[in-house]
Amino acid sequence: MITVLATIFVLSVLVFIHELGHFLTAKLFKIRVERFSIGYPPRLFGKKMGDTDYCISAIPFGGYVKISGMVDESLDKKQLEQPAQPWEFRAKPRIQRFAVVVAGSLMNLLLALAIFIAATFIQGVPEPDGTVLGQVFEGKPAALAGLKPKDRIVRVDGKEMVSWDQLTEAVHSSANKPLHFEWKRGDTLLSATITPIKDRIVSNGDLRDVGLIGILPQYEIKKAGFFGSIGSGSKNFYYLAKLVLNSVVHLITGKESLKSLAGPVFIAKMAGESAKSGIGVLFEFMALLSLNLGILNLMPFPVLDGGHVVILIIEAVIHRELPIKAKMFVQQFGMILLIGLMLVAVYNDVLRIVKH
Repeated sequence: MITVLATIFVLSVLVFIHELGHFLTAKLFKIRVERFSIGYPPRLFGKKMGDTDYCISAIPFGGYVKISGMVDESLDKKQLEQPAQPWEFRAKPRIQRFAVVVAGSLMNLLLALAIFIAATFIQGVPEPDGTVLGQVFEGKPAALAGLKPKDRIVRVDGKEMVSWDQLTEAVHSSANKPLHFEWKRGDTLLSATITPIKDRIVSNGDLRDVGLIGILPQYEIKKAGFFGSIGSGSKNFYYLAKLVLNSVVHLITGKESLKSLAGPVFIAKMAGESAKSGIGVLFEFMALLSLNLGILNLMPFPVLDGGHVVILIIEAVIHRELPIKAKMFVQQFGMILLIGLMLVAVYNDVLRIVKH
């Protein structure tokens, strides 16, 4: 039950925030919004207020606003075959149309940034306690050499270690190269030769090969203050945004397999686990998901906001509107691709469950 409620809560907030961005920007430019839907068609139930039908639709993993004069997920072209009206999307200047299209993703990105900053302000910033070990993973080189939690590494190859960053650089740059470690356990000085194993990790948002010995630092939590929280939260936002973008590029270029795609089952599982860990962890998971949603929606993919941006750019270059049939084809093709990717993601989720 916790998993179901957490999933509904997280997805509802993210979809609502995204569509609210489109909705408010359209209203700002006096563009008529015909429908505000949580979920994709067909429509299940709702209530019409003014010009807008606020409703819940059948396919729950998403949502949309139906804006007058715009080819969207509803694939309704009847209105577009009539002359453009002043309140329609297609009758507005391109800069206003561009703002309406990207507003949803920008709202998701702003939500993620706000949560990262708030979490930092409330929880503080974890900083490594010098070179004191917090975790030593079983079966890894450090554990096999006798290192244990609470040990403090003092020298590597005779060079004094005073910070975790310094220790990390020494280990990362020495894949498959033996290093002589010295560490303190209480008042006892111990030593051993440890060879970092080569592995691929995410570092500063990029994937790279480094040496690892299987350790994590012991952290101290320090208060960040208001401006410190803005700086630290923004830094986390930038790091994760870069990681998401790199992951997308690796998928497109084939460096990452489609097996890495996660779908609604995995999201539900993570939402449930986050909720069980506390409201703070749940909101941090929501921030990460909102960041992903904001970035992925700006990708130049049909149906997504980025696909609409591409069409606007093409129309600006050729100085005329694309034919309605062309726009409908792009949307239909995009829907087929999107459903296909969702099926792959669900298949991956099932495989993960079976393996575990």
